[in-house]
Amino acid sequence: MPRGDKSSYSGKQKRQAEHIEDSYKKRGVSSKTAAKRAWATVNKETGGGKKRKSTKAKKTARKSAGRKSAGRKSSRSK
Repeated sequence: MPRGDKSSYSGKQKRQAEHIEDSYKKRGVSSKTAAKRAWATVNKETGGGKKRKSTKAKKTARKSAGRKSAGRKSSRSK
């Protein structure tokens, strides 16, 4: 994959970059600079190209999110 190739980005990320680029152009920034800034912003917000999401990690996080260890007592001796 050559440097600057955008094939690893999702459709949503590409749309975001396009909207951000349009916004920069409206402010008077050159097209080339606007494109660079737009992709830098998308990378900062989303962490780069498409990411695989583990469904197992999501399920584990959901289950453990509601648990609290309020019932445990301190095992320190006085």
